Amino acid sequence: MLDKTLSDLFVSKTRHLDRALLRVVDTKASRLCVRRGVVEAPSNRRDFGLMVTLFHDGGYGYAAQGGLSEDALTKALEHASHWMDISRRSMVPELDLTLLQPKAGEYASRVEEPWDELPVPDRIELLREIEAILRSPNHCVESYAGLEHQSVTSTLLDQSGTRQRQSFDYVLPSLFTAVEHNGDVQKRSFVDGCSQGGVEEIRKLALRSRARTLCEEAVALSKASNCPTHKGSLLLMPDQMMLQIHESIGHPIELDRILGDERNYAGTSFVNLDMFGTFQYGSRHLNVTFDPYFQNEFASYAFDDDGQAAEKMFLIQDGVLKAPLGGTLSSKRASLDGASSTRACNWNRPPIDRMANINIEPGSHSLEDMIASVERGVLMKTNTSWSIDDSRNKFQFSCEYGQLIENGTLGDVVKTPSYRGISSEFWRNLVKVGNRDTVDHHGTPFCGKGEPNQLIRVGHASPACLFESIDIFGGGL
Repeated sequence: MLDKTLSDLFVSKTRHLDRALLRVVDTKASRLCVRRGVVEAPSNRRDFGLMVTLFHDGGYGYAAQGGLSEDALTKALEHASHWMDISRRSMVPELDLTLLQPKAGEYASRVEEPWDELPVPDRIELLREIEAILRSPNHCVESYAGLEHQSVTSTLLDQSGTRQRQSFDYVLPSLFTAVEHNGDVQKRSFVDGCSQGGVEEIRKLALRSRARTLCEEAVALSKASNCPTHKGSLLLMPDQMMLQIHESIGHPIELDRILGDERNYAGTSFVNLDMFGTFQYGSRHLNVTFDPYFQNEFASYAFDDDGQAAEKMFLIQDGVLKAPLGGTLSSKRASLDGASSTRACNWNRPPIDRMANINIEPGSHSLEDMIASVERGVLMKTNTSWSIDDSRNKFQFSCEYGQLIENGTLGDVVKTPSYRGISSEFWRNLVKVGNRDTVDHHGTPFCGKGEPNQLIRVGHASPACLFESIDIFGGGL
C-alpha cells in the first residue's frame, strides 16, 4: 500500500525535522442486507489516502490528501509545513519529541476463515434464512438481517524510515424485528455483536438461534406491561453494560475532555486531574482495564495512531480511579501516564484521545447467584435510548427488554425498562460482578467525537453486573 517510492520521498523531505509522521489508511467495505424478504442492493466501497504530521522548532502542523501519489504526498507536506511554520514557538507544552518516536512493528486481526471464502450467494442465502425467522411472528411490522465486512490497513512511517503496519478485519452483523399488538410496537435487535476476525466470528454468534430468541422476546414485549417505577436492584447484561461503561466511564476519563479541548462539541467531564490515584469511582468490585489485546474484540490493536505501543493497564482498580485515556501529547500536558489511545477514524482526520477496548474484569458470581440474591429488581438488556449531561455525570437509559426479579426468581417480562443515576454514585452501588461465564464482548462503529466529527470503532467486554438502590422506571425517557 505504501510503496518504496513514496517512503523514500517522505524520508528525504523530512529527515531534517525534529519529528515527522506519515500515516496511510486503506479501507475496503462491503455490506449485504435482506429487509422484509427483499435483498437490498449490495454496498461496496473503497477509500484511501494519507496524512502528514510535522514537528520542528516548536511548530506543529498536519495535512491530509486523498490518494497515494507523489503529488498527494507533496501537497500534504506543503500544507503541513505551512501550519508548522505559523505555529512555531506557540505550542502550549514543552514537548520531548523523543516520546513520539515509534518502534517498528506489525499487528493483524486473527482470522481463521477469511471473509472471501464465504461466497456472496452463500452470504445472501444465510441472510434470507435469518431474516425469514425474524419476519415469522404474527403482526411483524419490520425485519432485517445484515452483514458488513471491513478491511482496513494502516501504515505509519517516521522520518527515519521506521515503519508500523496494522491490518484489521472487522465483522458487523445486524438483526432486527418489530412486532405490533393492539397498536403497540415493540422491537428486539442485535447490532452490537461487532468483532475482529473472519467468517468464524459469524458462526460463533449462532445468528439463527439468536434470531429465534429475538422473535420470542419481541412477541412477549408486545404483550407486556410497562416496567414498574421503584428503587431496587438492577441486573445489567453485557450488551447494556457496554453502553454503561462507554458513557459513564470511557468518555469521562478521556484526557482531552478533562483538559477542556473537547468542550465545544461533546462536553467536558466531571473528572478532574486531581482525582487520579485517589478518587473512589466505584465500589471495590469495580475493576476496569484498557485492553488492546482482548481476543477478537472490536478495537484491539498494537499501536495507536501516534505510533505508541499499547499495553493492557488498569484504569480503575478496586474502585479507585488510576489512569486516563489519552495519548502522548495530552498525557504530557496532564503529567499523567495514560493509555496509548490517540486514534483517528480515517486518513483525513488527526488522532485525538479516544476509547478503544474498555472492559470490566470478571468477578466471582454466577448469573444464577446474582438473580437468587435479589429481593426486588429488574434484569435489563439491549439499549434503546440514552441521555447523559455534558459532563458525563447525570444519566438515564432505556432498554429494549426487561424481566422482573422477585424473591430470587425471574418473573414477568416488562417493556420500556429504564433507569437513572449519577455516574460515580451509580458505580459505588455495584454489589456483584459476574464470573467469566457471564462475560461477552460487544462493539460499535459509531462512537462520535471531535470537530470535524469522527466516528470510531470501540469495544467493551463485560460480565453481567448487579447494582443496588437504583431508580428504575418504565414508559421510556
